Amino acid sequence: MKSAQPLALACAIASLVPTASFALGIRIADQDASATARGNAFTATADNPSAIYYNPAGISQLYAPALTLDAGVGKTATPTEKDGEGGLRLRMGLYSITLGSKATLGGGAAKFDISHRWQESGSFYATWKQPNSPLTFGLGVYAPYGFGVWYPENWPLRQLGISGNIAYICINPVVSWQVTPTLSIAVGPTLNYAKTSLKFGILPTAVGDALEFEGSGWAVGANAGVLWKPHPMHSFGIMYRSETQVTFDGSATTTLPGLGTLREPGNANFVFPQNIVFGYSFRPTPRWNIEFDADWTDWDRLNTVTLNKASGGVPLAFNWQSSFFYEFGVTYQFDAGFSASAGYIYSENSVPNSSFNPILPDSNRHIFSVGLGKKWSHFELDLAYQYAHGPARNVTNVAAGTYQFDSHAISLSAGYRF
Repeated sequence: MKSAQPLALACAIASLVPTASFALGIRIADQDASATARGNAFTATADNPSAIYYNPAGISQLYAPALTLDAGVGKTATPTEKDGEGGLRLRMGLYSITLGSKATLGGGAAKFDISHRWQESGSFYATWKQPNSPLTFGLGVYAPYGFGVWYPENWPLRQLGISGNIAYICINPVVSWQVTPTLSIAVGPTLNYAKTSLKFGILPTAVGDALEFEGSGWAVGANAGVLWKPHPMHSFGIMYRSETQVTFDGSATTTLPGLGTLREPGNANFVFPQNIVFGYSFRPTPRWNIEFDADWTDWDRLNTVTLNKASGGVPLAFNWQSSFFYEFGVTYQFDAGFSASAGYIYSENSVPNSSFNPILPDSNRHIFSVGLGKKWSHFELDLAYQYAHGPARNVTNVAAGTYQFDSHAISLSAGYRF
């Protein structure tokens, strides 16, 4: 065993090294294939059990009589029957994405094209309503944050980060109240579990050195929603998700060749932001649904996080800024239960130039999606493809270089109505 003094020196050196960070890229806004195909413009539509995530007030309309238009636009609205007034609805989904990052450093002297493995997140939703009751109950299990990035051990900016990943699971029961035939409101608690791992180099050149942290923790939050349909052609939705603060408790491991390895308890408190979404859906005919959503995330709350350990704290400088998703979606209903959708998202950059970190190179991004759906008497299936492009971003801080982002994703969801 090495003496305590060299180990303490190793930890002191590690405490002076900039550390890895996460960005808006950790947020997984794609929680259902039908919504993903529409660019997640779904808050004012919310017409399947994944509404528990997008707008929990929407689960009331899965059972209540719906208002539809006659054959022509602008005709009188008439009620039509849904699939009964009560019962159980289930829906499951899988979202899989591969992230690609291109970094050009030192005026083109070093280039890295990092295409990472496919990463997945899943979701499960269930809703239930007693016939003739104004209340609808739901349960969602989903991952609103996640994924990771891995760079080679010897890449030039290893001191800023070699790898970082996070897993975040939310258990979300909700209750929705049908206040009037056109208005519903909902609220529910969220029980959240998160775990993370970070690794970065201590020295500029890889010699088997590293500072690594692994931790996990729990947090409690809430979400709420409102859905208002004043007219069959117009629908408005609002969703709110509260901030959660997770204290990641775990261990920090510092390794320097010749000095040894020290493993010690560590913790860090991380703020996962609140977010608010406003949506407007326009249905010019029963076959068309066009929606626009503005989705705001309060990243301003995330400033400097300290990795606490006995040998010395390590500051993680974030200093992010709040940002928007601007989401556009359209769906066309064909005969025999078929539908086709397309969507576009403009995602604002959350990370200013001064705190940019290549471990997750956030930027302004253009996100395009398409999808198909099919409904049978009790079963439904949706499939979506999504492509995201982050144009070249020039960075002038310690991570100086040009960064470009691309990703491809596939989403599949299936539902059953009892």
